[in-house]
Amino acid sequence: MGKYTTIIFDLDGTLLNTLDDLVDSVNYVMTYLGFPGKSRREVRNYVGNGMRRLMELSLPQNVDPHQIEQAFSIYRDYYTEHCRVKTKPYGGILELLGTLKKSGYKMAIVSNKNDAAVRALRDIYFSEYIETAIGEKENIRKKPAPDTVLQALKELNSSKGETLYIGDSEVDKQTADNAGMQCVLVSWGFRDKEQLETLMPAGVIDSPLELLDFL
Repeated sequence: MGKYTTIIFDLDGTLLNTLDDLVDSVNYVMTYLGFPGKSRREVRNYVGNGMRRLMELSLPQNVDPHQIEQAFSIYRDYYTEHCRVKTKPYGGILELLGTLKKSGYKMAIVSNKNDAAVRALRDIYFSEYIETAIGEKENIRKKPAPDTVLQALKELNSSKGETLYIGDSEVDKQTADNAGMQCVLVSWGFRDKEQLETLMPAGVIDSPLELLDFL
C-alpha cells in the first residue's frame, strides 16, 4: 500500500451501469405525466446532480414548480422499486474491489442518488467489499458539496490526504476538489473521455484494473 489507504467511489457510471434503469424510470414519469420520452443519450447527459435535477432537465421547460415536485416524487418512488431491473456492475469492477479489499484498502460509496437506493444497491452488489454507502438525504448537501465525502471519511476514520476519489463526471471532479483530495475519472461511465480530460484529474482510466497503477 502506497500513499493511499482509502478509496471513495461514485456509484452510477463508476461502479454500476445503472443507465437503462434510469432511462426506464425517467420515461415512466414522462408517460405518466403525458410528456415526451427521453433518449438514452439525453438521460446519460442529465445524470450526476441528483434526482430532482434529473427531473428538471427531463421535463419540458415551461412546467410549473408543482409539476417538478410531482415528477420528482413519482420518480423517486418508482426508481427505488425498480433500481435493479437492468443494473449491473461494470465488467472488472468486482475483480478490482476484491483486489483492493485483499490489499487492505478502506472503501466507501458516495452518490447523489437517494440514500435508500444507494444502500440497497450496495447491499446487493458490493456488501462484501464496501461497508460505508452514503446517498442523498436530509441534513447533508449533495455533491459537488463535499459533505457526503467528509461523512464517509469520518465513518472510515480516514484523512483526505490518504484518500483517492473515483468518479465519472464533472460533478465528481468538483466534489473531489471541494473535499481537497485527488481524483481519478473513469471513461466507461456517463461522460466522454475527451470531456473528462479537460477537467484535469489525476488520471483518466479506461478499465477498472488500471486503477491499481495509481495506487
